[in-house]
Amino acid sequence: MASLLLLLLLSPLSTTAASSGAYPTIPGSIDTSFPASQDSKLIPIRREVYGDGRIFDITHRYTSDMPSMGSENGLGQFLRLPESMKNGSFANISEMKLITHTGTHVDAPGHYYDHYFDAGFDVDTLDLEVLNGPGLLIDVPRGTNITAEVMKSLHIPKGARRVLFRTENTDRRLMFKNQIDTSFVGFTTDGAKWLVDNTDIKLVGIDYLAVAAWSDLVPAHLVLLESREIIIVEGLKLDDIQPGVYSIHCLPIRLLGAEGSPTRCILIK
Repeated sequence: MASLLLLLLLSPLSTTAASSGAYPTIPGSIDTSFPASQDSKLIPIRREVYGDGRIFDITHRYTSDMPSMGSENGLGQFLRLPESMKNGSFANISEMKLITHTGTHVDAPGHYYDHYFDAGFDVDTLDLEVLNGPGLLIDVPRGTNITAEVMKSLHIPKGARRVLFRTENTDRRLMFKNQIDTSFVGFTTDGAKWLVDNTDIKLVGIDYLAVAAWSDLVPAHLVLLESREIIIVEGLKLDDIQPGVYSIHCLPIRLLGAEGSPTRCILIK
């Protein structure tokens, strides 16, 4: 059977792809780059919550106008259909092209440490036990980055290994805007250092494309990734979910040699 082509670039450049007219409109989404389906009776159900309110999808849906690092006009067209049944192919076979740090994704140690990258510390080496298990969704005080003082004020209990930080990025719906907003909330260097030195957290999740504040983009990442024990999950969709304890599940694509990967993340009550 012909395999699905998946092309994920490692470069932090904006992406474009050749156009294709074979995709239907996605009902309930804001992406209008695809022509409408001709069969009005076939309407797929797209959900954010499953299992009678127990399972929350905290992964952003990939659309052409979601924000993307290196682009001023959103992700752009990232899907094409080189093999289309409408054009005589025996099956529909899509091709995807986007940077690995698009949408909801994980960072591997090689993202900011070149010697880790060369040594092979890619997303294939990330610990699935860290990426799956009980954890906390907490609200960060608004109007501030995540500094050492903020981290102290959160009173995260010792033993908590997985924490998702919801900030005003969610309130401002920054992941639904096509341009990168450098005023997003993230960790400062001292906030990241406080987390490393004073907590047992190994999974750090946040609600924008970078865990570190723009002013501390490189040094805060370096602090979090240095030990190779902490996994960063960025671009989480945390709106309309109560803070509290959940079972967190994130499964990145197993990309050999990649320093980042899209991931599907869910919370289960």
